[in-house]
Formats: sequence, structure tokens, C-alpha cells
Amino acid sequence: MVDKKPNRHDPHGSLPIPTYDEAVNARPSSSQPFLGAEEISNDAERQGLLWREEQSGHQSSAVESPRSSLSFSNSSRASTEELRHEMMTQMDVLEPEANGGRIRGNLLRRNQLSKRITSLTHSLSSLSFRQWLPSCDYVIAKIPTFIRQFQPNWAIMISRLFALFLVFSLVYLLFFSDVFTVGRRGPGSATKFPDMVREFVRSNANASSIRESSKYLTLFDHVAGTKGSYVLGEFVENMFIESRLEDVQMERFDVYLNYPKLGGRRVAIIDPPELAWEAVIEEEQAHESREQTMVFHGHSRSGKVKGPLVYANYGSREDFKRLQNQGIDMGGSIALVRYYGSQGDRALKVKAAELAGAVGCIIYSDPAEDGFLLGNDTVQRGAVSLMSWVVGDVLSSGFASFPGEERRDSKDGNPGLVNIPSIPLSWRDAQTLLQAVRGHGMKLDDHWKGAVPQVDEWWTGDANSPIVLLQNDQEEVERSPIYNILGKITGVEQPEKSIIVGSHRDAWCFGAADPGSGTAVMLEVVRIFGELRKSGWRPLRTIEFASWDGEEYNLIGSTEHVEGRLEEIRRNGFAYLNVDIAVSGSDFEASASPLLQMALLRVLERVVDPKKNKTLRAVWAEKGSKLGGLGAGSDYVAFQDIAGTSSLDMTFKGGSYPYHSCYDNFDWMDTVGDPGFVFHKTMAQLWALLILELADRELLPFNFIDYAEAVRNYVGDLQTYAEAKGPKEGLNMTSLHQAADDFTENAAEFHAWNKAWEDAVGQGYETNEMAIKRISHNTRMANFETNLLDIGGGLPGREQFVHVIYAPQAWSGYEETYFPGMVIINMPPGVVPQHQPILMGPRSP
Repeated sequence: MVDKKPNRHDPHGSLPIPTYDEAVNARPSSSQPFLGAEEISNDAERQGLLWREEQSGHQSSAVESPRSSLSFSNSSRASTEELRHEMMTQMDVLEPEANGGRIRGNLLRRNQLSKRITSLTHSLSSLSFRQWLPSCDYVIAKIPTFIRQFQPNWAIMISRLFALFLVFSLVYLLFFSDVFTVGRRGPGSATKFPDMVREFVRSNANASSIRESSKYLTLFDHVAGTKGSYVLGEFVENMFIESRLEDVQMERFDVYLNYPKLGGRRVAIIDPPELAWEAVIEEEQAHESREQTMVFHGHSRSGKVKGPLVYANYGSREDFKRLQNQGIDMGGSIALVRYYGSQGDRALKVKAAELAGAVGCIIYSDPAEDGFLLGNDTVQRGAVSLMSWVVGDVLSSGFASFPGEERRDSKDGNPGLVNIPSIPLSWRDAQTLLQAVRGHGMKLDDHWKGAVPQVDEWWTGDANSPIVLLQNDQEEVERSPIYNILGKITGVEQPEKSIIVGSHRDAWCFGAADPGSGTAVMLEVVRIFGELRKSGWRPLRTIEFASWDGEEYNLIGSTEHVEGRLEEIRRNGFAYLNVDIAVSGSDFEASASPLLQMALLRVLERVVDPKKNKTLRAVWAEKGSKLGGLGAGSDYVAFQDIAGTSSLDMTFKGGSYPYHSCYDNFDWMDTVGDPGFVFHKTMAQLWALLILELADRELLPFNFIDYAEAVRNYVGDLQTYAEAKGPKEGLNMTSLHQAADDFTENAAEFHAWNKAWEDAVGQGYETNEMAIKRISHNTRMANFETNLLDIGGGLPGREQFVHVIYAPQAWSGYEETYFPGMVIINMPPGVVPQHQPILMGPRSP
């Protein structure tokens, strides 16, 4: 039994967070306006509207569904149950009420028919012959009257014998002919039923329902390991239960997290005295009536350091190299760098500063990248753990940190952690620091200038710059509980094989976009599938839903889950579908294994852009968009790079938004990010349809021709990179090019079977033999990327990453690289490579 006691850790002292029961029971009906952020007073919070210190247990059956009073789109009916039944009947999925409302065999082609036959067989075996005969008396009515007049006894006997003959003939047909086969199909039925389900899924995504979930999910901040994240975990758990998911559970891991101490952070100019100044650090209150997360870096190093201030642009290794070439010594300095740039991962900025000799690092949000957003105080929080080097719990790298599991790693000298303290700042605070280094070091050109107002001249600073104090006193919790919420719909043909669907739940503050948009959309997808489940529908393969915790701290929840089930996921995980930030704008983007490109394009063809009134596939084609590669930005990493499960991540992006700020809240999303939640609804349609593509198509829609073409491009990029880095003499990649050509040829031959199966099924029923071959064919396709793992090896210094074609770039983090180990030759064990091929190349074939 999973320990479901919440972590009572509270970095604020006393968070006004509701218990689960208080939260959901306080939610209004459809006739009562939802209690908005502005209407929650401090007094109301303290009176128990949002939190009681003693949390009561909950019974899901006593909780009113937040969606129980919602109607489907395009309907004026009050009862969703009536509308569901009517719609399914109109779609020829349900039989009329006169027949008991039983699901037609075409809908339940895989399990309901067998249940009826089992019931019939049981009835026959439990009845005596005389008990069975009267049940056939209706046949007598079909015997001509003159026969009954002349031979009444013989007529009755003949009619009953005829009825028995019909019953046994039916049993024979069902059990001993090809009518009853695995996944049987009749002429033309291969598309009729799936299209019905797809249309049901597409048409029942509800923007109002998603908006309601978003409003609740953003009521309070919910950093991983705090009460807020736990309460939202209970909320998601209950939504899973209400939607009839099976085996709903909280999966607990005890992991290393840290939190800021009140009064423990400080950035100040302490010398010369005439420049004395101290940073505000904190953001203004996004909501007057709510407490919010303090400004800090997750997994940052505790410490109190001081040194001369040096501005180092984006904080990349190249930027620090330029300073060194100009004679500016970083030794003992405090580095001031800005977010983004060629080395966007904030952790790698801190690591580069550490390697350059700095004793502390400040990262600020410059208006040149973030825009002027919602004020000069906007701050980007975030983790500085090295997720492109070590992913998951840094104290249990390579194994799951279940409660009580012995730890083998230490915080000191840990390859997943930085060794100098860091703090994020707004440009309001950075403005004073940038002004203070004027006249010190090197005057900068436009390439290093940001857009902070009232900084007339940009200088680097040097050893004679003003002295800055950086204090970062953290509360460190080596065994902080986090909770993944899991649930599933078991498949009927290959129940052991899974399509895994995930979105993380923890946020740095209120998290309307990151990750509230993803969680709200996933709850809508779960609700839609729950409606299908009420009708008796099940997919061919199991669908697993997961709400991850601890993603913001180094992708912990998903990684620990994969490490805890590694062999099972490698063997049975067919695909992983991730949505993190579902919506922050209106431009669709996707990154994935090339195997999933065909399935994605099919779905994009079925969904319309809500602003442009064109299919998303048409919009994508007009923009020249292509499928991107997977780096280390979200929860797909462990699935793709450790388990070898083909993965996909998708989002609707826009311009700058208050990323990892407390201004990323419901008000921003409702008025700026996605008014009307129309793109949230569109993402729900996309996600649900993609799940159906992978979980309920007889033939798994993987395409090796796409993958082969992608590999061909990767090989070309690798050759270009190698030629640019060294002499061309002796460089012979003929065998690698030949392997890519062979892959292309073999992929075409492999998929020839797909066409043969489709032709055969289109003209008749699928036989048992064909079904067995199809299932084997699907499994071989799904195992392809698992067979691309270098199990027991991995990248030198980054042994967790074992995929031979894909990995995060070692010094870019969020970006991907192809053939990541190809140029790492004779690398000593435990040494992290300082140079890595950046094979940007085509994003997809």
C-alpha cells in the first residue's frame, strides 16, 4: 500500500492550501460562479476555505464531479448522459432502448461478443432440456396454422427441434469458423467503427470544461514536494477515478529537493560604500490574497560568497572564452549572465561560470528576450540541476528512489549538481548591477548588449569591479516525497502492451501554462475516454495515463517511474505521448521519434486550427514546419533515451510569456494566453486522436521509411561535422552511408506486408493466422527503438543515456543531438565530454 501522507514541508511557513475535500466540495455547480482568484480573501483562507492543518480522508463517491453539470459542445441538453446515449445511438453504436440498450457487436467487436457467448454457453449448461424448450415457443408462431390444426404435437416438436438446430448452428459458426477471430473484420468495417469513435472524441472536447480545470489547478502554488503539489495530486487522482480509469494509484518516490529559506537569499553591492545597494529579488504579488513561491533556483548550491561583478552575456562557454581572451579573469568573481542564447539551459550557464572560476552566478531576465511582459519584476525561476548529464533524482542515478531505498550518491561532487550558488533576478534588479560595472573591463558591442532600460553603456567588468555579495541559504531535503498519479484503460487484444500518456503537475508557482495547460488538457482527454468507457469501449492496447511530480527538478517523477519499471517498459511500452506546456500561443510545434511522424500527420489532418479555419496539417505545411528532435526539455527523456520507447512531445507556442514566473497564472491565460481556451480544446482533440491512432488501430501506424530517411540525413550531418573538425584524409564513412541505404531498402520491404494485410482485410475477414501475424508485426515495430539501446554502455560520463542515435546535447540541454557518441573516442570513465557534435540538420525527413 502506497504511503499517501502528504509532505508537510512548507517553504512559506503556512500555505493557504485546501485539503482535497475542502477544495472539491467548495467547487460550485454550473449555476454558481466559480470562486475566482480576486474573491479569495486572506480571511477566507484562514477560516478554512483553502486549508485545514488536519487533513481529512476522502471518499471519491462523495465528491461532486466538477464536470457533472456540463453539456457537450453543440448541444442544449442538460443531461450529458442523455446526450451521450443519443449521440452514440445516432452513430449506430448503441442499439435502441427496445433492445435493452446493449452495445452492438460492431462497437464491442473485441470483448462484448465473447461475453455474450460465454453467458449463452453458461445458460445452456445450467438448464435442463425441458427448461430450454419453452423458451423457443415463439418459433411455433411461425409454423403455418394448417399444420398446427392437423398435427399440433408434431408441430410443437418440429419447431423446438428447429430452434435447437439454429442455436447449435450459431455456436458452430462463432467458434469453429473465421467469423469468430481475433480482431475480426468484415468488408468495409475496417474504417467504419474507428471513424465513429474518432468523431466522438473530436466533437466532445469541451473548452469550458478545460477552463474550469485550469482555474482550479492554478488556485495556489504547487512546487514539487509541497502541500500544494500533493493536494493537486489528490484532485487528479479523483478525476481519474471518476473517469473510470483502472488501477488508479499514487506512486511515491523519496528524492532530493531544496527550498529557499525566508531571509536566506541576498544580492547586494557592498563595496565601494557609495554604491551600496540591495536587490529586491522577489516578484510583486501576482494575487494580493495569495502567497506565492519565493524566487530561487531549484537544486542550487547553498552558500554565501562575494567577489567582483563580471557581466558574461548569455553565460555560454564561448562567452567565458571571449572574456578570457580579452584578459578578464573570472577567478573569484560573481558572474552576471542573462537567460537564453546559444546555451539556453540555466544549469549549464552556472556550470560554465563555475568552470571559468566564478564563485557565484546571477541569471537575469532581459527584455530583449522576454519582452516587457507584465512588469520589470518578472523573474524566471527554474532548476539548475544538469539534466543533460544526469536525469532524475541525482542521489539515486540509475535506479528508482523508492521509500527506504539505500542511496549511493552524495550531493558533494555530484555530476548532476553545480558547485557554486546561484540566484535568478528580474531586469529591475539587474539594471543597477549593469550600471555599476560601467567603466570596468571591456566596453561591449551590440552582440553582447541587452535591452535593459537606462543602461547607456554596456561593460563587462573585471577584477576591479564593485564587490557583490551573493547569499543563497537553502533548506535541503534529501528524502522529500513526491507522488506520480497513475491510471489506465486495459486493452483487449494486447493488454500487456501500453501507450503511455503523460503530463507533469508540479510548477514553480501557479503554472497556468507550465504545466497547468498540459494537466487541464489531459484531464479533459481522460474525461472523454471515460465517456467511451461508459459505453463499453476498450482499446486494442492498454492506455496508461500519468500525472508526473517533480518534473521541474530534473525530470524526477517520470525518470524514477521508468527506472522502477525499466525492463517492463522496454518490453511493453509501445509509445510515450507527452504534453507539458500545452498552450502558450497559437503556433503548433512537435518533436518526436521519426517513427511517429505518420501518425501525427494523420491526426493533424483531422483537426482544424481554430483561428485559420484550415486543418493543422495545412497550416503546418504552409509554414514549412517539420518534426523536431527530442532533447532534454521534458518527461519524454527517460522513455526515449533510457527505455527506448518511441516518444512525442507537442505544444502550441507563441511569443514571450511569463515563463516560470508567478505571473503565469489563470488571469494571464484567460485574457492573453488563450482567451476562450480554444487552443486548449484543439490540443485535447489532437492528443485524444493520437492516442486512438496508437492504441486502437489494428496495424500500429509506425513508419520505418520516415525513420530511414531521417537516419540518412543524420549520417550526412555527421560527415559534415567530422570534415569541419579535422582533416578529410582518412575519413571514410562509406559503410555508414551503406547502412543507411540498407535501412531504407529494408524499411520498404518490411512495410510491403502492411499493404498486403490491408488488401486482404479490405476484401474479407481477418483470419486467426493473419491476426497473429499482425500482432507479431506490431510488436516488432514497437521493439525497434528498444533494440537501438546500448544497454550496459551508454555515453561516457552520461551513462544513463543509452540510445545510439538520440541524446540531449551535452552543452545545450534542451536541444537534441544525433549519434551522440560517434565522435567521443577514448574518453576516460566518469569524464563529461566538453565538446559534442551539434548536428542540427533537418528536423525530420
